[in-house]
Amino acid sequence: MAESDANQASPLKKVLDILFGVAVMGTVGTLIGIIMGGGIMPLASGAGLVLGGVIGFMGGRRFLASILVGTLLGGALAWLVAGTERISVGAGAGAAMGGFLGVQISMLLDMRAAKKKAVIGGT
Repeated sequence: MAESDANQASPLKKVLDILFGVAVMGTVGTLIGIIMGGGIMPLASGAGLVLGGVIGFMGGRRFLASILVGTLLGGALAWLVAGTERISVGAGAGAAMGGFLGVQISMLLDMRAAKKKAVIGGT
């Protein structure tokens, strides 16, 4: 019975990951569209929505969380340093840095887990 419960939770988890990805990357795409100008905003937002859906489908929750944290911290820092008119620039830059750092941290965590698995499996 526990196996069927796990199978039922899996599609819901997948849908929530996709929605999380669409929300985060759609926001980042919109911020990039605002920075680049009004005419490109629908294209940037659409690209963010599609990429977010794909990343969520593939299970990139840690990556999306790092982008979300980078967006919030970048926007807050820009607000404190440059004022409200530069929040979108700071949030976009923070999202880019958050994504970059998220990928690097994820790789390091995966390498650490593989190393632990090799040590435990080798003894």
